[in-house]
Amino acid sequence: MKLPELTIGSFVARIPIIQGGMSIRVSTSALAVPVAECGGIGTIGGSGLPVAELQEDIRRAKQATDGVIAVNIMYAMKDFYNLVMGSIEAGADMIITGAGFSRDIFKIGKKHNIPIVSIVSSPAFAKLAEKLGAAAIIVEAAEAGGHLGTDKSLRDIFPSIRKVVSKVPLIAAGGITNGFEMAEIMDKFGADGIQIASRFVLSKECSVSQKFKEAFLEAKKEDIVLVQSPVGMTGRAIKTPFVEQMERGDDVAAKECKFKCLKKCSYKYCINDRLMASCTGDVDDGLVFSGANTWKMDEILPVQEIFDRFVHEAESVYKEKK
Repeated sequence: MKLPELTIGSFVARIPIIQGGMSIRVSTSALAVPVAECGGIGTIGGSGLPVAELQEDIRRAKQATDGVIAVNIMYAMKDFYNLVMGSIEAGADMIITGAGFSRDIFKIGKKHNIPIVSIVSSPAFAKLAEKLGAAAIIVEAAEAGGHLGTDKSLRDIFPSIRKVVSKVPLIAAGGITNGFEMAEIMDKFGADGIQIASRFVLSKECSVSQKFKEAFLEAKKEDIVLVQSPVGMTGRAIKTPFVEQMERGDDVAAKECKFKCLKKCSYKYCINDRLMASCTGDVDDGLVFSGANTWKMDEILPVQEIFDRFVHEAESVYKEKK
């Protein structure tokens, strides 16, 4: 059965897949554009970037595709408002936001006629987001990579959130690695679409270093662990020498805070520096955020092939909602 389209605000994705907005400089226009061209929603990770750099990347994406381009911005960022407004000015189609909850973002969305998509991990915040005007809601579970809002699995938390969200699309995120799982979460649990991130790191178009991709390819199940982020949330990452240092209790704090990027920071280490280190190839000293099921992936594919496989697998078992 053919997969349904995903409509968010006035935008329609032919394939109900949102590419996760991974920061810093993991999800750039280089990845978002081919995703949008394939009929999904391509997302630029906007957190931790200078506003001018983010705007340039958004404009590059919008010039390259007529598909849907979103920007993901963590509410935990100190310059959250400036990043949001800069994204709107540069022509982003929608804003996706999590890692905290902003009420004011919905007023901004209404004023500027831009859909706001909330990432939540509980029925309470899902219900509140819908009430305040979210155009869609992403349910992100414990299997996701990066910052986590829950320790509950997707199949545990999604049904309770599905019960309280009825007016806007509800998207499932966390640990989905193939089209069969996509069809299951849409058929059995009533998701309107999915968000996937880690699978797109292992795409030819993702602009991270080859060392970063090799860390994904070489990771075993036991190598994917929970870490404490200076944001004040638990995160999921691949065990690197830097993560092992943290586990031993070594002092990994930066000598100085160069970025001052977070509203609240423990200063345990500089997350901006560590994410950029891995992105550019210094995996030993870097933080490599990863989904729980990255160990199941064993090849780098073009974005088009990822879409083709997901769609073929999903449509082979998907049953249309009644």
